[in-house]
Amino acid sequence: MITGGTGSFGNAVLNRFLKTDIGEIRVFSRDEKKQDDMRHEFQARMPEVSDKIKFFIGDVRDLASVKNAMHGVDYIFHAAALKQVPSCEFFPLEAVKTNVIGTDNVLTAAIEEGVKTVICLSTDKAAYPVNAMGTSKAMMEKVIVAKSRTVDPDKTKICCTRYGNVMCSRGSVIPLWIDQIKEGKPITITEPNMTRFIMSLDEAVDLVLFAFENGVSGDILVQKAPACTIGVLADAVKELFCPDTEVKVIGIRHGEKMYETLLTNEECAHAADMGEFYRVPADKRSLNYDKYFSSGDTDRNPLTEFNSNNTELLNVEQVKEKLLSLDYIKEELEKMKG
Repeated sequence: MITGGTGSFGNAVLNRFLKTDIGEIRVFSRDEKKQDDMRHEFQARMPEVSDKIKFFIGDVRDLASVKNAMHGVDYIFHAAALKQVPSCEFFPLEAVKTNVIGTDNVLTAAIEEGVKTVICLSTDKAAYPVNAMGTSKAMMEKVIVAKSRTVDPDKTKICCTRYGNVMCSRGSVIPLWIDQIKEGKPITITEPNMTRFIMSLDEAVDLVLFAFENGVSGDILVQKAPACTIGVLADAVKELFCPDTEVKVIGIRHGEKMYETLLTNEECAHAADMGEFYRVPADKRSLNYDKYFSSGDTDRNPLTEFNSNNTELLNVEQVKEKLLSLDYIKEELEKMKG
């Protein structure tokens, strides 16, 4: 089952899983129009396997509707979220209802139904959060880790993945810029020196599958993603689509940071480096603090904070190469030629 399954991530997971031996994939979301569009798209594109997809209307805020969709489910990818930074700034309680309470509902129902594994999707904005979206996702992570402490991991494994900006996902900046270029308008950027992690939808799915296969209950798994400045990203899109496009700087929006963090300094104290990924195990200590007076733990990892300023920063050519690997970009370039 994929919560928020009509989104960019849900579509990417379906593309990856439909031709495997998985018997049924449930798409759970609250928008019947997006579900209908998705149903028609997969019936047209993959008719031989599209009957594996079952659509469930519901809302993660409503525990009963989540339970109703979960009978017989083995695995859950929990992607339902409010994730637009400015809208969450204006409606912070809505972010809490979906991102925090909604996640608690999904986990409660999953534990009751005996689901084997739940992988929840978080964001770099949850590390040192300064906005409502990041704060709600940080609380979501706390709920996930707390739930993992109270359930038998042999019955239900609960893990969390944390990743940065997914290029060309719905509501993200690259499709907006391409639309602006098509309309002959200048492209609008917030602040050229701002840095962001960048990854493709396929890489986001890879991280979730890595967590699914390798994560221990309570883990937060982080992918070592490269980053670039917003200015470099804009130049790469311009050079691919229309080099003469004007760039208009509009200033930082509500709640935005100059750089994002995927692994905090505090998490580094006990994080494990797993090659392409970091693993942050849950702190399984009890609330009995008396023992720290008798047996403290002074060992610390040599890892340091992993953020979009100190990771590998891509140049314009490298970003163009990454963009050209995406189907969305190839399709948009073909449309412009046509």
